[in-house]
Formats: sequence, C-alpha cells, structure tokens
Amino acid sequence: MINISLTPSILLGVFILIGFSTLFFLRTIKYEISRDVDLFFSSLGFIYSLIILLHGWRLDPILFFGQLLVVIIIFGLGWENIRLRGIIISNKNEKNKNG
Repeated sequence: MINISLTPSILLGVFILIGFSTLFFLRTIKYEISRDVDLFFSSLGFIYSLIILLHGWRLDPILFFGQLLVVIIIFGLGWENIRLRGIIISNKNEKNKNG
C-alpha cells in the first residue's frame, strides 16, 4: 500500500533527494572534486529517499527521529568530505605552481 500524505517524512525525503542530487551534479559543477564513487552513493541516496517518500508514513515518531539523526550525520560527513577534497586539490595546485 502506498500512502503519500504531507508528513515530516515527506520533507525529510525531499531534503535527502536534494542533498544527493547535489552530490550527483557535483561532477558538472566542479569536476576535479568529484569522484567516481559519488555516482554510487547518489544512486543509493535516491533509492533511500524514494523509500522514505513512499513508506515514511509508517514511521513512529522515535523511528523518524532516528532517521533524521542519521541523515544529519551523513550530510555533515559528506560536507566535510567534499570540503577536504577541495582543500587537497587546492594544495596540489599550489604545489604545482611553486615547484
């Protein structure tokens, strides 16, 4: 049974979809920062967001809170990972200019 109604899980699913779409389109924005494994994680994120969008109405409040915490942790680690990739690329470019 598929029951889509406006609940907080819909907002969480849309937030996940936007976040992993950003990771997917990172290749077109800054190619040197993207990695091949980003496509794999983006597809997993799309599947996860579809599951939350279609079956999120079944979540109890405590399970929804757990999913929310997991998503916040994943996005925090992903943000740090992309930021560190940018720092590594800028350091390599700086080394190439200097020597």
